Amino acid sequence: MAVSPARPGPAPLLVACALGIEHLALRTGDRGGASGPMTVLRTGMGPRAAERAVAKALDTPSLRGAAVVATGFCAGLAPGMHPGDLVVAEETRHDGGATPCSGTELLVEGLVRALPRRTVHTGPLTGSDHVVRGHERGDLLATGAIAVDMESAVTLRTAVTAGPRPVAAVRVVVDAPQHELVRIGTVRGGISAFRVLRAVLPAFFEWHRSSLLPRR
Repeated sequence: MAVSPARPGPAPLLVACALGIEHLALRTGDRGGASGPMTVLRTGMGPRAAERAVAKALDTPSLRGAAVVATGFCAGLAPGMHPGDLVVAEETRHDGGATPCSGTELLVEGLVRALPRRTVHTGPLTGSDHVVRGHERGDLLATGAIAVDMESAVTLRTAVTAGPRPVAAVRVVVDAPQHELVRIGTVRGGISAFRVLRAVLPAFFEWHRSSLLPRR
């Protein structure tokens, strides 16, 4: 009697963030009843740390086919952004290159459902090797980017270099041109962003399980 080969299980989900406070928000966040194979990876701060951590994680057998979401806090660049707003990247940019993101509309829809009182912005998310302040915001805004962080672009570039997979970046604005933040968690903007980050997981699971995601 012939035995059919076992179907492979669903590809896991790797959610990458940099900071301990981001990792805490994601580990303790509300999943909204969703479940699935998810790993939350704390990469450490900066593009080099992110590249090393993501490459190492995706080289493990259990995560080689994982879909990847880069998340955490970011600096908003566009006028009118406020702490606690969400940014869904259409692409991430780093060192003159760009990585297209998968399922942007699905993520936006899921985040609007999960956080109906929060504004969701879409557009290019650019990378930096340092915390952006002052006039640098305007310089980056002039390139068309709407937000900046240090890890997302390198995380997604490393992920697609390791093999074809859905990738996305969702960030929570922790400071903006009119609301510059000095220390995360010590002012109202940081606390607001932490609470928002705790509520994003249902949208990530919905994005992950969608069978319509294109492969990059």
